[in-house]
Amino acid sequence: MRDFLPELLRGRTGPDARNALREYLQASILGSLQRSGAMIPLAFHGGTALRFLHGIRRYSEDLDFALERSEADYDFRGYLERVRSDLDRQGYDVRIARLREASAVHSAFVQLPGLLHWLGLSGQPGQVVAVKLEVDTRPPGGAVLDTTVLRRHVLLQLQHHDRASLLAGKLHAVLQRPHPKGRDYFDLLWYLADRAWPAPNMNMLNHALAQTGWKDPPLSQQSWRRVVADRVAALEWKRILEDVRPLIESPEELSLLRRETLLELLRG
Repeated sequence: MRDFLPELLRGRTGPDARNALREYLQASILGSLQRSGAMIPLAFHGGTALRFLHGIRRYSEDLDFALERSEADYDFRGYLERVRSDLDRQGYDVRIARLREASAVHSAFVQLPGLLHWLGLSGQPGQVVAVKLEVDTRPPGGAVLDTTVLRRHVLLQLQHHDRASLLAGKLHAVLQRPHPKGRDYFDLLWYLADRAWPAPNMNMLNHALAQTGWKDPPLSQQSWRRVVADRVAALEWKRILEDVRPLIESPEELSLLRRETLLELLRG
């Protein structure tokens, strides 16, 4: 409920308050998607899935999904209408903007104009807080699915990629994203620091690489660390840190995001 937000954000300021607000809205939107039946054909993945399901200490901006079951059960516009209707009943001014369905990746922004100003987080009445929804309707083959019940502001039952598939998706982003993002490398550090985390789903990773034009030989459990290390070694590290800094809960953890640390972990 909108009237709950001042209490939720009490004591928070600046980027921390905005991140916490967006995360509450993400949870509310996930609840609407669940009620609409979206979590039957869709699987949750990406950075927000990593935070909600596994507790990574960085905020995320988008809700990312893969269409893993029959398209006959998939209705992107219907899901967005349920989100809009639910948030409207909770007292928000809601707009669905920049709806795109022309490519394999469907996307839209759930915008809430005026909310930042109402909460005292912006001096501009028209400033918008938004959550982007993105659905890959032609995801790479090989992902393994799991279902988890959790509480993140609301009770949720989410279908999602399993741990090995989540790591595979992150490795694909590290290797193929044309403009490196610091959040990918913070996530990679988080994965590698957990020695009990399963090895990446190589079937899914190689399907994803082939789908995006990978020209080198397929990766294996023996080769992926070396290939990723080569990518890490070539990065402009200052930009990596600048990108992820606003999303990190704890500045102490950001201080651990060093090229040398990642390379050491990649050596296994």
